[in-house]
Amino acid sequence: MSSNVKPTRGAPVKSVNLHIGEIEPGVPKVDPIIVADHVTRSFGGLTAVDVAHVEIPRNAITALIGPNGAGKTTFFNLLTGFDKPDTGRWTFLGKSLAGIPSFRVARLGQVRTFQLTKALNLLSVLDNMKLGAKGQKGENMFVALLPWLWRKQEEANEAKAMELLGRFKLDTKAEDYAASLSGGQRKLLEMARALMSDPTLVMLDEPMAGVNPALTQSLLDHILDLKTQGMTVLFVEHDMQMVRHIADWVIVMAEGKIVAEGPPDAVMSNPAVIDAYLGSHHDQDLGVDPHAEETMHALKELLDDEPSS
Repeated sequence: MSSNVKPTRGAPVKSVNLHIGEIEPGVPKVDPIIVADHVTRSFGGLTAVDVAHVEIPRNAITALIGPNGAGKTTFFNLLTGFDKPDTGRWTFLGKSLAGIPSFRVARLGQVRTFQLTKALNLLSVLDNMKLGAKGQKGENMFVALLPWLWRKQEEANEAKAMELLGRFKLDTKAEDYAASLSGGQRKLLEMARALMSDPTLVMLDEPMAGVNPALTQSLLDHILDLKTQGMTVLFVEHDMQMVRHIADWVIVMAEGKIVAEGPPDAVMSNPAVIDAYLGSHHDQDLGVDPHAEETMHALKELLDDEPSS
């Protein structure tokens, strides 16, 4: 995928008031939407996540970066109820989410997408969208037998779904099977479906992975639009150009821990970040992260090309 990303709507204005005090891993935020403490998750003898403390700022776009195996997706799974931690607690909008299943987390306004899209291939694009609506009366077995109780809501959900599909340039595909969509279109569908529930926080796991460059710009603009519409965004991404263009804040994970965070430009020149990608033994080919060489090349390009503003 090309990293020559130029948001047509312009990069967001980076806030200087997201954090309190000196910038370091776990720095407090002015208005956090998520606060996590002592969250750990191990698989056998491997500790995949070991986050002492982290806060996600509200009404901002935060990028979660790090080499493969850093624990980013596992941390996503824990925060959204798709996995259970060994220890720890975290809150969303002040409400504890520890032990709450994923469907209830989504109902509270925290939704996510996946690196590998989860569209139901044998349903139409429109039906996939309607699955994302919450509080559907027809889901009750007894109410389902009385169409006049849910038909009006169903019509409203379909109208909303079509409006979103139009915004994501998928309205012409509404009656097609989801299986017929390209990889990039499935990413768009998953993001559009997430918006059916009117979320407060949208979490995107590698939204650009496997996307044709022709759709990269569209996805990027939609992520920027989420913030414009008042939502908070937390995303995992390897494309450093994208991170620098759209992120207000960057959090770096390595070996399950938060090793650095801060504004994009500061993070990309942080020695701890460079070491996280290259490792302490720079002269050895460890063969761990296929993205490392590409990412470090992008980091060097970004550092050599400081913004004029």
